[in-house]
Amino acid sequence: MEMQQVRYFLALSHTLNFTRAAEACHVSQPALTRQIQQLEAELGGPLFHRERQNTHLSELGRMMLPYLETIQQQTEAIKASSLAARRLEGVTLQIGAMCTIGPALLSDLFVNFRSANPEVDFLVRDRGMEELLCDLSCGKLDVAMLATPAGLADSFHGLELFNERFMVVVARSHHLAQKNIVRCADLHGQAYVNRVNCEYFDHISAEFRKVGVRTRKVFASERDDWVLGMIKSGLGFGLFTESSVTDPALMLRPLVDPEFVRTIQLVTVRGRPHSPAVGAFVRQARTFAWPRLFPIATARAVA
Repeated sequence: MEMQQVRYFLALSHTLNFTRAAEACHVSQPALTRQIQQLEAELGGPLFHRERQNTHLSELGRMMLPYLETIQQQTEAIKASSLAARRLEGVTLQIGAMCTIGPALLSDLFVNFRSANPEVDFLVRDRGMEELLCDLSCGKLDVAMLATPAGLADSFHGLELFNERFMVVVARSHHLAQKNIVRCADLHGQAYVNRVNCEYFDHISAEFRKVGVRTRKVFASERDDWVLGMIKSGLGFGLFTESSVTDPALMLRPLVDPEFVRTIQLVTVRGRPHSPAVGAFVRQARTFAWPRLFPIATARAVA
């Protein structure tokens, strides 16, 4: 069954006149008649009774009418949706973001993109790194914004956006709050409040061991609010990126010797064609004025 046969059948069912139906479909009457005959052969019986000036639907034709009307309506809906997508109208971008990326860093990007593309909406899903890559790979996400200490697999493409330092986060009453910077050696033997499933925990722990630093993990939680709450209470120090902590009751100090920096990337599936909306979002991200990582040498002198 071809769509033009459906269209010809519906035109004829509405006009009940071969000549007028052919005119409505902008084809000759013999061409329309042949297509109707082919459709009847495929469906196994006459769709119309032709009685000189009295053409009307057969029983089979009346039975098929609602089904073929539905096919036509669905086809038109598909075409309309496709056209809207090409025009970036009524599109929702599914964006994954690692839960430790501060919303303040992304809000201006979203606002700028929405100003240029007012018909595009966002749905941001907060996930861990591995879950983001899995959802991206299977098509549940259009793009993902994340950082990984081990690099991306070849099946993904990453556009580097900006860098973030890892900071020591402590309560105002903690003795490390008195320092302008914190060296890794300063953390030896200190009570540590840990966020479970931190993507960089193994990497940072390995670097600590290289320089002989051992910390005491006294609390762990999957929830950032619990971790930050325990830090605020004075239970111990935590490690967070500089943009992810906004509570004024907490103090952030740069961690150095060694310093730890992560790179946030906009990740897509390599080789997967971009929709117009995804392409526009990638271009916006590529030209956006992301924050720069400033040197902290001035703070070292007074550490």
